[in-house]
Order: sequence, then C-alpha cells, then structure tokens
Amino acid sequence: MDTYTARRLAAATAMIVSAAFAAACSPAESAAPGSPPDVAEKPTTSSSPARKATPERRPFTISFGGDVHFEGVLRTRLNADPKTALGPIAKVFKRSDLAMINLETAITTGGTPAPGKQYTFRAPASALTALKAAGVDVASMANNHGMDYMQSGLADSLAAIERSRFPVVGVGANEDEAYKPWRTTVNGNRISIIGATQVLDSEFIQAWTAAGDKGGLASAKNEARLIQEVRRARRNSDTVIVHLHWGTELQKCPNEAQRGLAPKLVAAGADVIVGGHAHILLGGGYLKSSYVNYGLGNFVFYNWGPETGKTGVLTLTIDGRKVLKDEWTPATIQGGVPIPLTGTSRQQAIAGWKDLRGCTGLSAKPTDPGR
Repeated sequence: MDTYTARRLAAATAMIVSAAFAAACSPAESAAPGSPPDVAEKPTTSSSPARKATPERRPFTISFGGDVHFEGVLRTRLNADPKTALGPIAKVFKRSDLAMINLETAITTGGTPAPGKQYTFRAPASALTALKAAGVDVASMANNHGMDYMQSGLADSLAAIERSRFPVVGVGANEDEAYKPWRTTVNGNRISIIGATQVLDSEFIQAWTAAGDKGGLASAKNEARLIQEVRRARRNSDTVIVHLHWGTELQKCPNEAQRGLAPKLVAAGADVIVGGHAHILLGGGYLKSSYVNYGLGNFVFYNWGPETGKTGVLTLTIDGRKVLKDEWTPATIQGGVPIPLTGTSRQQAIAGWKDLRGCTGLSAKPTDPGR
C-alpha cells in the first residue's frame, strides 16, 4: 500500500468512528452547555402523549353569605376569639372552593363617624382574621357602611387590608383600585370578582365614591365605569362575578334600579351577579345564561327578627361561563350568627327560598344555554 492510499484509508476510518460516537451520544450530551434541547427530543410518534399548555378545567364551587359586621354581641364574640366569631356556618364555607361575603363596616378603631348618619359600623382589624378563619376568601366593602368613618376610616381600612393580605374588593386608594377585580384561578378557571354599591346615602355619594386619584368605594351609580370593568375582565377571564350592594330595605322584590342594572351587566359579560342590602332574602335565578341573586339578607348581624333573621349560604357550581347548579343552605340568625337549619325546618326554608324567585323575572334554569 502506497503512502497516499494509506492516508485516505486512515481518514475514512476516523470519519466512521466519529459518526458512530456522535450517534451514541444523547442530544443533551452533544449540545453545548446552556443551549436549548434539540428538536429531535420532542415526541415524533402518534403514540406519544401531547403536552398540555394549560391544566384541564373542571367545575368549581363558590359560596356567598350576606351582610357581615361586628357590632353589639358580635364584638363580644370577636374579642373573645376571632377564629370562631362566625360560628358553625364556617363549615359550609370551608366545603367550597371559594367563599365571599359583604363586609358592611369600616375597619378602624378611630376616625370620625359620618356626620348625621344614624347607624355607623366599625370593627378592629381582627375582623379580617375572623373571616379568614371561617373560610372566607374575599369580601366586598362597597356598601353604605364601608366609609362610615370617612376618609380617616378609609385610610385605616386600606392599611389593615394591606397588612392582612386579605382580598377585599370595591374599595381603594383611587378609582382604579376600587373597581379593580380580585383575580384567582380554581380548577383551571380564571375567575374575576368585582365589587360595587348601588346604595349610598345621597349626602355621601360624592364624598364616598372613588374618582380619579381620590380614594373611596366603587359605585354602581357610575354604570359606565362599572360596565367598562366588567368588559375588561371578560377579555381574559373564564368566570366574571359582580358583587353588588343593592335593593330596598325590607322590600321582598327587586327594585327598578336592580332590574335595570342586571341586564346591562349580563350584556357586558357578567356570568354571576349577587348581593344584598335589604336585610331580608330576595330571589335568585337565571337571566339568560347568567345567574343573578337580588338579596342575600343579613348574615352575621347584631339584630334579627322573624324575617331579618332568615339567612343562609348560596353555593354555585360553575364551569367557565356556565352556572351548573345553585344550592341554598338555610340558616337562622341566633346570637348574631347564622345557625344552619336541619330536618323539616331546612326543607321548608329551601322551598320558601325558591318561592322568592316569583317576583324577580328570573328563571329556574338557563334560557340561553348555548353560550
């Protein structure tokens, strides 16, 4: 063999050995440190499982209670032990994926009461501890008592909320904060909850309403602003919930303002609209495919009677935009807290709650299920 032929044979042998070594190495071994994996690593056969970009969505449950404050006998309960202040109804909340109430009080121990207002409510920051301990996940302070201690009470409330890291909607240091939804994801459902009040004493509307850089409450009287927020939430949410303080005290049927606002919010993209104020229960049901409840009544409240003491928890089962089921857990207020009913009393109370739908114009089932 001459010298030229020997060199050609050696070169060919080296190439074969090099190729065999490269084939034996994994892509990670042959890649430079820090470089992205080679495309060949991705599954190439039909039997390989597909990678999911997002988790599979499953239905979730959310429970709603009515108006809560910590005055009178409830302050005694709160001071004794915040972790048990809401009583046995906490078991209902803890069974749900989410729970929400209307916090009808300023969170402050100081401040100046709203001038001329007959009833003013306030509570220490331990009120937020009590809600957490009872399984409540979010509250709305957009109501006609949220700023009972005016701007100084608002400042205290916002500071307490920030320290506790407990989600509260419908109130803020400026307009954007007040109308901003609380967002969370449960079982793959992206949920947005907005709070606003349709009820404000006429002399406090301007002072209490968040506007521009001025802090205050989200007002449903500013319909355009509220609808704008609902539409914005609709763009990147699976479920949009609006919690409203609305209705007429002790009036069993929804008023014109309620029945006028609900369809506008549904058209804007709200899937659930719930709330209260009337101190008594009002009916609930479907408006097209959205679920509306016009009045959850008193819940944790310092006074109660034959009608104002009727209360309960509304639990909705939801999958994206579809409200699959509503369930009413009836209770009566005793010693300021809701005590769930049992036996025949429970069944009668559920039937009575369903009857309240009669004057609402709502349906027992969705009337536009194709959404």
